[in-house]
Amino acid sequence: MPESKLLVATRNEGKIREIRDLFTGLPFQLVFPADQFLERLPDEPDLERGTSFAENAVAKARYFAKRGNVATLAEDSGLEVDALDGAPGVFSARWAQMHGVGAGDAANNALLLERLAGVPDELRTARYRCVVAYLETPLAKPQLVEATCEGRILTAPRGSGGFGYDPLFFSADLGMSFAEASIAAKQRVSHRGRAIRALVEVLVRRPT
Repeated sequence: MPESKLLVATRNEGKIREIRDLFTGLPFQLVFPADQFLERLPDEPDLERGTSFAENAVAKARYFAKRGNVATLAEDSGLEVDALDGAPGVFSARWAQMHGVGAGDAANNALLLERLAGVPDELRTARYRCVVAYLETPLAKPQLVEATCEGRILTAPRGSGGFGYDPLFFSADLGMSFAEASIAAKQRVSHRGRAIRALVEVLVRRPT
């Protein structure tokens, strides 16, 4: 089966590493915005202003498919904490920034610990959710796949791997934090791994 060129619409280095790994050995030639000389434009941050992961994923896929003029995959994902009524949710990446307490992973994790201070383990349940959108052409109807993985929020970070909230997310499947897990172990059970594998199954079965 000949390789199909696929633009992956992310600039997040952690996601780039994981998505490259998920496509290893598959008949796709992955390219990312920098590979296509698609510089970051001022309107790009507005792509993640939707009210759902699906809305954001489709917006990113449509935007980059138009700019790159090639089949495009985009994902949007985040952490949903039950004790926080599903927050930070779609705002996961910029949660601390929205609350004026810094920006980036360290600030987000600090805010999460602060908001859950005093909450017992049995009420710290959470999940990662991911929606992947695929567009064959800029105007095509998007194919959507959604997946989750369940766990709970630790009272202190564990591990040095992963990114985002991984040091605080204790995976029910793995019995360890995502930051303690190898990339292979994380990919096997993670929201992103599950969603992308499901989409790949659809894509490789398409008639040629």
